[in-house]
Amino acid sequence: MTLEFSQPAYMADEELTMFHDAVGKFLDQHAPAERMEKWREDGQVERAFWREAGAAGLLGVSVPEAYGGHGGDFRHDLVVVDQIARKGTDGFAASLHNVIVAPYIQLHGTEEQKQRWLPRMVAGDLVTAIAMSEPGAGSDLQAIRTTALKDGNGYRINGSKTFISNGQIADLIVVVAKTDPTKGARGVSLLVVETDEVEGFRRGQNLDKIGNEAQDTSELFFDDVWVPAQNLLGAEEGKGFFQLMAELPRERLLIAITSVIVMEKALALTIDYTKQRKAFGQPIFDFQNSQFKIAEMYSKARIARTFINDCIQKAIDGTLDDTTSAIAKLWATDTEWEIVDQCLQLHGGYGYINEYPIARMFRNSRISRIYGGSNEIMKMLIARAL
Repeated sequence: MTLEFSQPAYMADEELTMFHDAVGKFLDQHAPAERMEKWREDGQVERAFWREAGAAGLLGVSVPEAYGGHGGDFRHDLVVVDQIARKGTDGFAASLHNVIVAPYIQLHGTEEQKQRWLPRMVAGDLVTAIAMSEPGAGSDLQAIRTTALKDGNGYRINGSKTFISNGQIADLIVVVAKTDPTKGARGVSLLVVETDEVEGFRRGQNLDKIGNEAQDTSELFFDDVWVPAQNLLGAEEGKGFFQLMAELPRERLLIAITSVIVMEKALALTIDYTKQRKAFGQPIFDFQNSQFKIAEMYSKARIARTFINDCIQKAIDGTLDDTTSAIAKLWATDTEWEIVDQCLQLHGGYGYINEYPIARMFRNSRISRIYGGSNEIMKMLIARAL
């Protein structure tokens, strides 16, 4: 079954509905269960799929046509995010590519940088990543130790990053580094590394995770990696921290959106399962405990959807603030974990068996409360605003 929540006004557009159907058909045809299983075995999505997605119009959907994009907006990005989550296309990090990395270049890059990189990102010829976290610095971005010091007409990057999504296949990486270690936040800059054009760049191991097996998550090493000054995002030193702060609310909202989709999907699976599975001569759904649990979860999911829809509208209007995005990330991911855990419980022993989708959803959901800034950090951000 599919849970039907009221469609928000911002999605009431026939063109968006057609695009939603087209994305779903592409994923059905190009990402069948056998191919996705191969991704999980390999620990990454193969490059060919990225080019297929680019040719089908799934990449750079909100990039202006002047830069090779499709001229859509945030709503079109949401359609791709929604279908990937509902189809269970594990590992295909189009949300990272479209909603996180592309805006850094589109909103903060120079005209030359946009012309140079965005068209190739839209085509799937460039797969992207953003390198923030380090072995000794996660949510505390001011504590990063990676440096990018001036060297001739460019910068020499030294340091290491970890937990980098798309790290094994990315060939364009936005690196957070200190161009002036003496200035704190004002000494942070973003530099774009084109991995096939530099020396000294190394990919570490593809990290062995609890879940999200098809999503490559890597260590990256920069040993005297030289990039030209044209690769300094925005062409002005010291703007990196402010660029990050401008874009992190969108990243946190994106995580919250995905969490709501996952809880809706988990509920739909569980309702179907409990209506079909019998115990003591009757469907599990008919037991009062099951009905009460499902009613509670449905209510929380509907509340979460209503709140997140309001946040999305704020993002579309340009009024989403840091505190609200932190609340969205905190509430949605905590609720996702609670609901997926209870849904697994209602599956009984079968919920612990990997061939059942709820088992994979359970493993994958655990990271939501950590990445994009841990939920403990979200609480600190919220508290500072009170």
